[in-house]
Amino acid sequence: MLEKGFDALYRAAGVRPVGYRSPAWDLSPDSLPLLRQNGIIYDSSLMGSDFLAYYPRIADTFGPDEPYQFGETIDMVELPAHWSLDDFVAFETVLGLLQGFVPPREIERMWRDDFDFAAEECSGGIFTLTMHPQCIGRGSRLRMLERLVDHMSATEGVVFETMETYARRWAAENPLEAWKAANPLRTGVNALQ
Repeated sequence: MLEKGFDALYRAAGVRPVGYRSPAWDLSPDSLPLLRQNGIIYDSSLMGSDFLAYYPRIADTFGPDEPYQFGETIDMVELPAHWSLDDFVAFETVLGLLQGFVPPREIERMWRDDFDFAAEECSGGIFTLTMHPQCIGRGSRLRMLERLVDHMSATEGVVFETMETYARRWAAENPLEAWKAANPLRTGVNALQ
């Protein structure tokens, strides 16, 4: 099914995706291995960090009578997302699940504060907003987004780039084996020694 989707995108638009974001960030245990097998270089569905890219793991195991065991750290870059940086959660109503209709200026203040933190405290990090045209595309919300982009643009050291560009650069600057050695608590490598 994944290959059929890729083929359809190529036939319709002449592109083959290199990144993936799961609907509602809902991955199965097979998702990352399948994406990796199909040439995907980055995912943006996990929330293992706020603003710092990382290499995710697959096949972690645990049970009621056994300790948590880390699986394999894979060579796919994870560009973290978060519910609080998603316009759907803020603006849309789903009865019993989402309140929605948060005033755009409140979301602007929250997103600006998160951005400022990321810019000040997470050098080299990534600030990943998730936006849906049917949510962000209303007048007051577009104006909010324009003000936010102006603020970001005026922040020293900030660049706007595609997720593909960021993922490729980050991977080149953080080779997997070196990253694993520098992040033992994420990979389980010698974490308890």
